[in-house]
Amino acid sequence: MITGTSRRDYLKLLAASAGYAATATLAVAQEDKDGKPATDPAPPPEHERRIRWWHEAKFGMFIHWGLYSLIGRHEWAMEVEGIPIPQYELLAKHFNPKPNAARDWARLAKQAGQKYMVMTTKHHEGFCNFDTKLTDYCAPKQAAGRDLVREFVEAARAEGLRVGFYYSLMDWHHPDGARCATDEAARQRFVAYTHGLIRELMTNYGKIDVLWYDVDWPLTPEQWESQKMNDMVFQLQPEIIVNNRNGLPGDFSTPEQEIRAADKGRAWETCMTLNDSWGYHKADDNWKTPKTIVNNLITCARGGGNYLLNIGPKPDGSIPQESVEILQAVGKWTSQNGAAIYGTERNNFDWHVYANFTQRGNTAYVHVTYWPGDTPAEQWLTFYQPPSVISFGGWKTNVKSVRFLVGDKALAFTQDDLSLRITGLPVTAPDQPATVIAVECDGEPEMSHEYVRRTRPRFKVGVS
Repeated sequence: MITGTSRRDYLKLLAASAGYAATATLAVAQEDKDGKPATDPAPPPEHERRIRWWHEAKFGMFIHWGLYSLIGRHEWAMEVEGIPIPQYELLAKHFNPKPNAARDWARLAKQAGQKYMVMTTKHHEGFCNFDTKLTDYCAPKQAAGRDLVREFVEAARAEGLRVGFYYSLMDWHHPDGARCATDEAARQRFVAYTHGLIRELMTNYGKIDVLWYDVDWPLTPEQWESQKMNDMVFQLQPEIIVNNRNGLPGDFSTPEQEIRAADKGRAWETCMTLNDSWGYHKADDNWKTPKTIVNNLITCARGGGNYLLNIGPKPDGSIPQESVEILQAVGKWTSQNGAAIYGTERNNFDWHVYANFTQRGNTAYVHVTYWPGDTPAEQWLTFYQPPSVISFGGWKTNVKSVRFLVGDKALAFTQDDLSLRITGLPVTAPDQPATVIAVECDGEPEMSHEYVRRTRPRFKVGVS
């Protein structure tokens, strides 16, 4: 992974300019090999059945962990700093994390309200965290002396969480990893190696729920033999879901470091870091707040997508304390407000200045992230009386009831052609980082700013 831009954009920038700034941030649509916006055709067979659990889950944990954690300067250190391979290989002789570190990851994921976990089995550095017959550059045959992926699988299952494997197609270590683009014999060797590693992952660990490909540089889907790759995966794991990063549509799209919903009907998942790095970076202190994380989760659910939030464990496998504290705070909120997240549907609500929205059937969940409290205007405007009013202009569906989600307390409300007003609320927010209000309607909830703009009666110019 790389911060702030997609892999394709990063690699294009590297090719186009030697002056690439690592701090550049781009929020652009994924592109195909011709530089045109990519379109996702139909997903693989039986997609709806296989992905149903994932749509319910909404929230997952990503884990980036490998040799790069020993350097502690971001997971792209090998390339960005230009470390020679013989030197980088020495890290494998020192990567010996504490046994079963993944148990703490899984317990934290469950506590945070995450329903599935995706771990890097092999990142771009080429080191395999799993037992393989195809290379000695793997954890069981180096200092660790054991299968770190197996420990992860067992830990996730012990907490009742679904299991996902990340696999980077790009490989900076394999001798054919770059020359495969121009040497057909090298391509055949490297593709056989790649398919072989994926076959082992799909064979040796029981039922796997997600395969998360990454970075298809430097080959096309045809050169990767991606359809053959997916056919093998589905043959070995009939219930699995796969993403779109081996050049095929897969079951879901993967915007990175931004929340960008796919077209309606297309499954999508935003993956995002807790700070600015995927792998452990000891100097990266740009941590997202629990409030930001919760609002991101709400926004993903609002668009019908999932939120895959990353941790970067230290070399010994321990989780940075900042990550622990943030996820524990998020978990305190999800434990009480999960009904407004898990299993919710995509909605078409307009934006609001202090609230966000999720929906299930005829119930809208209003997530008030910036509690308005009272206002001086209540002295002069009956609109804000009784005090502490929350209002939604253009709420077009008839409302049957309004209540706090936590505590199930009924709330007073009035509704007219212009707005839904919830009145008599406390001055301070009952819950942090977002207070959830359930609004039950007699049909699918709908709210439109434009309706207010167009239909609100207009009077004379000046003070009425």
